[in-house]
Amino acid sequence: QVQLVESGGGLVQPGGSLRLSCAASGFTLAYYAIGWFRQAPGKGREQVATITSGGSTNYADSVKGRFTISRDNAKNTVYLQMNSLKPEDTAVYYCVWSHYWGQGTQVTVSS
Repeated sequence: QVQLVESGGGLVQPGGSLRLSCAASGFTLAYYAIGWFRQAPGKGREQVATITSGGSTNYADSVKGRFTISRDNAKNTVYLQMNSLKPEDTAVYYCVWSHYWGQGTQVTVSS
């Protein structure tokens, strides 16, 4: 049974940082690509970052240079380090593998 459990969201001031974690179970993360999506209020879902099994990464233009996706295959966990956060980064962030989505974690950037 596949499960993706996100954590690490919260309220942060503009310019601050957060690190999201996604603990995966039910499959071996090392063999697959995985990614982070987000959905802001009133908007559609947006792909934020992906990482392949080989470690290649891809980012949305809106987060390039500020966000970093990484993986720890030993822990079956993927991370999203978010720096220099902006109010427009406010959204629910989801970990996604294949057609499976986690429950999401809320990130709010506000002063």
